[in-house]
Amino acid sequence: MRLLVWTLVLATVAVVLAVILRENTGHVLVLVNDWRIQVSLPFAVLATVASFLLMYLTLRLVALALDIPFRVKAWGRRRALRRDHELLEQGWTELLEGRYAHAEKDLTKLLGRSKSVNQSVLAALSAARAAHALGEYDRRDGLIASAKDKAREDVSLSEAVSAVAAELYLDQGLADKALAELNTLQKSGAKQVHALRLFLRVYRQLNRHEQVFALARTLNRRGALHDTEARQVIELAAAARIRETLHAGTWQKIWSDLKSSERVLPEVALAGAQGFEVIGQLDESSRVLEQAIAVSFDPRLLAAYARAESSQVTRRLEKAEAWLQKSPSDPDLLATIGNLCLSGQIWGQAESYLVRSLARRSDARVHVALASLYDKINRPQDAAMQWRAATTLGVAIPVLAQELLLPAAETQSDPGLLHAEGLTYLADTGFPADWNADRTTLPGASLSKAAAEKTVPPQDNIYDYFDSAPVPHLGEPAPVSTLPDPKRTNTPDK
Repeated sequence: MRLLVWTLVLATVAVVLAVILRENTGHVLVLVNDWRIQVSLPFAVLATVASFLLMYLTLRLVALALDIPFRVKAWGRRRALRRDHELLEQGWTELLEGRYAHAEKDLTKLLGRSKSVNQSVLAALSAARAAHALGEYDRRDGLIASAKDKAREDVSLSEAVSAVAAELYLDQGLADKALAELNTLQKSGAKQVHALRLFLRVYRQLNRHEQVFALARTLNRRGALHDTEARQVIELAAAARIRETLHAGTWQKIWSDLKSSERVLPEVALAGAQGFEVIGQLDESSRVLEQAIAVSFDPRLLAAYARAESSQVTRRLEKAEAWLQKSPSDPDLLATIGNLCLSGQIWGQAESYLVRSLARRSDARVHVALASLYDKINRPQDAAMQWRAATTLGVAIPVLAQELLLPAAETQSDPGLLHAEGLTYLADTGFPADWNADRTTLPGASLSKAAAEKTVPPQDNIYDYFDSAPVPHLGEPAPVSTLPDPKRTNTPDK
């Protein structure tokens, strides 16, 4: 566009000059010492313009010739910068793809040759992330130190180095080192949302619940923390603060600073109810739980509501029955009413509500409560059944294949017991008495009746010596006996 405009301007000037010079037929006289030169006016104008253009071109060529070394150096710098930029992009791409070894290699190569401070710092931080992903924490720390050294004079780069270092230390679980980096970042006046998020993570790892509570509120107010996540963080932090100061007596100030929407969170409500129980304000404890349960029928709140003092049973039963009208099939609510009836010794209603709860969901705790009820009203068989059901739900009992079980041992036909001292014949352990009495008449008997009775082990320890259960697929075992065969008594050895 500019070329077109300049062309039009020059063409216009040329036309105007041609018209003017055509109408003026004067001459130009040039006197130089003894020389006298007379030319026409158009020729003089054209000669002047041509001389100007020639001088301009000559000067431009001289300037270009003198500027060649500087232009070559600048071209070399631009070329190196472009190559470094391409290598940095390649390293970032490999880092995002998860090829951490290649990314660290390329970025470290760039770190050693780049003349740009910004590129060097970015390459060092990216290489530190790759080394961290590979578990090479010593190399990561070295790269972070290199980035700090190069970014010493640049505030924004120093903040970036501190933020990246803190994030990597947090991923490793080194909350103390991360906090030191963030404190350096805070001294520089940085209050970015990302820094506040990192502070929140650090304080959560260090269990500094007061700072966690304040930061979660701040981030949620600024829209940097989602409501669901903020609610969870605030719930755990506020409950922990209350429980930590429960016996110091300062928890009530923390409770009064909470918003109404924060007091009905399950963990906060449980901690507050516990605090009021400690100072003996049972009505206030019940009220805290009731406000939280009215928002959501959380099982933890209902379980705490069921653990009532005798003075609170009637009030809590009335409230729970009112809730039951809105949710008649809630198993946790039915179990809560059953437990309250059990605490109030209303046996019939307790059984009814607990059975209704089990009909909707099998729960070991409800089985235990029902078993305890049956024990109190002297129904041992029903109590044993409920205890068994609770045990089955609470313990993983292995299921064995029927064909792998050995049958019960048959000991009625066993002739004797083989142990370390030889064969002993038993008469008082269930064997036929006449068999033990007649064994002395057998030819070749080697033990007398007195010796046999002397070697009989105590009856209580019989099963410590033998097991006569048949082995599957092998048939019945042959009788054990050391008596010689009468048919082979007189047969000589071959």
